Amino acid sequence: MELPIALAERTEIQAYADFVGGAPEAVRQQLGIAVKRVGSATALAIRGDSTRFLNRAGGFGGDTPVTADAVAEICDFYREQGVTAASVLIAPSELPADWVAIAAKLGLVEGATFVKLGYEVGRVLDAPADGLRVELVDPTRAGEWAAVMMSTYGMTDEGMVGMGAAAVGRPNWGNYAAFDGDRIIAIASLYVNGECGDMFGAATLPDARGRGAQSALLAARAHAAAAEGCQWLVAETGAEQPGQHNSSLHNMLRAGFRPLYERTTWVWRVS
Repeated sequence: MELPIALAERTEIQAYADFVGGAPEAVRQQLGIAVKRVGSATALAIRGDSTRFLNRAGGFGGDTPVTADAVAEICDFYREQGVTAASVLIAPSELPADWVAIAAKLGLVEGATFVKLGYEVGRVLDAPADGLRVELVDPTRAGEWAAVMMSTYGMTDEGMVGMGAAAVGRPNWGNYAAFDGDRIIAIASLYVNGECGDMFGAATLPDARGRGAQSALLAARAHAAAAEGCQWLVAETGAEQPGQHNSSLHNMLRAGFRPLYERTTWVWRVS
């Protein structure tokens, strides 16, 4: 059975929505976090994220066709929340026939392209790392775990570490770390959405790359997904352009993930 595209897209955005929306109320206020459902889609706004990466809407399609009105409502939400830019993420098979006209009317422009990948849980996946151990992070080290994630992604705004740390140990989450001795040098998470799991937020400190940490974290999460009863895993990473090499993409391909489709990011910016 093929992984349903709508399930893949909704699992991804639900992981982001839970990661962001599950932050403590004080952190939500500090970062200006808001979450809105529009039909099948979910939109996230985080005014305090200067990278604007977390301002995103996804989960479109399936039994709820994408319409101009739904996308316009999401753009209005971002305007109301006071964010300056956001991403609208729609799988290519879910784009309506008049999408070019809709995008032009709403001021959406093409941004980066990402590869959506899928993995059928149950196959053997093993990847020993060079002198590292991989395990679930203890909640007492949630702040250190989140600091590795946020610093690697350049998300240094006040409150970001607190938001990330709050996900550690929360239901439906498995938050993993790769340790060099007692030092956390890489992190990654698994978000479980019923029969589908999302490979979320992998990051390795610059001085620890090339030691197999992310491949080992992929294997640990795949085993955990099997134990949780997942049938599929999904992930996304940047598509390679000519002359580029995306290590994350190649790690996943070696692990047995297969590309499902390439998805254009449609970028909304405040007028």
